[in-house]
Amino acid sequence: QGEPIRVLVTGAAGQIAYSLLYSIAKGDVFGKEQPLVLVLLDITPMMTVLEGVVMELQDCALPLLREVIPTDKEEVAFKDLDIAILVGSMPRREGMERKDLLKANVKIFKSQGAALDKYAKKTVKVVVVGNPANTNCLIASKSAPSIPKENFSCLTRLDHNRAKSQIALKLGVTANDVKNVIIWGNHSSTQYPDVNHAKVNVKGKEVGVYEAIKDDSWLKGDFILTVQQRGAAVIKARKLSSAMSAAKAICDHVRDIWFGTPAGEFVSMGVISDGNSYGVPEDLIYSFPVVIKDKTWKFVEGLPINDFSREKMDLTAKELTEEKETAVEFLSSA
Repeated sequence: QGEPIRVLVTGAAGQIAYSLLYSIAKGDVFGKEQPLVLVLLDITPMMTVLEGVVMELQDCALPLLREVIPTDKEEVAFKDLDIAILVGSMPRREGMERKDLLKANVKIFKSQGAALDKYAKKTVKVVVVGNPANTNCLIASKSAPSIPKENFSCLTRLDHNRAKSQIALKLGVTANDVKNVIIWGNHSSTQYPDVNHAKVNVKGKEVGVYEAIKDDSWLKGDFILTVQQRGAAVIKARKLSSAMSAAKAICDHVRDIWFGTPAGEFVSMGVISDGNSYGVPEDLIYSFPVVIKDKTWKFVEGLPINDFSREKMDLTAKELTEEKETAVEFLSSA
């Protein structure tokens, strides 16, 4: 059973972490043989809640879990990490402008980026979940210059899974029968769920999604809107944000980084746009289709992009560029 790996989850007293920690600790993410040390970071007022989470993890009696370290100190949390899952962020409050949200988060992710730079392994993989995830991820990466930019990614797997399941529901197949959907751009309502290159297994035969569904107006209309606005729909219904599905998506995202993507399949991840062939400006964290092997992702190249897609991809890039400009302004003063 080798050496334990050190896994940090921030915002560890929160909703998403509550669904996530059990899955990680029981071996769903890094495999049933891999021992773990879980490091749990949250803000000082949440420390008593975090103690309860630690008790529960102990009470699960999980064989892979070697140690649980709850802390409110960055120098403890970020030390010698193999992987950092940054879930904690400043949530958007009633009447709060996106700009205010960015300002608060720049401060958090500048500080956490600097802590990664100072204390974590240089090989650390960093996954940003806390919103606005793409821009938070960019700030963390810029604040950790000694860690390769490619080691940073943000979560668009929840959107990817939402898109897969909408197609599966429409066709009466399982989500496993649908592959190679793409989420382009920002994890916001400008994201573009693209099924032009997606395939679905219908009665043992693999066909394109457009061919299988035969309803272009739904695919270009309601389908896209449903995926873009699904998070808001869950909040409206549940009065709480989508924690279970977010935790599942984080597990999928991290497991693919660790073990690679299946042959013939690609997944969506927010990654640094440098060197992409899709006309997306450099120096953004933008969601692309990627394949992963040996813990290293590569862009899926050469997919033809039609005019409809081009327009949607440019729109979300524009939003990300504006977010970045605002964030970088705050960065110099943070």
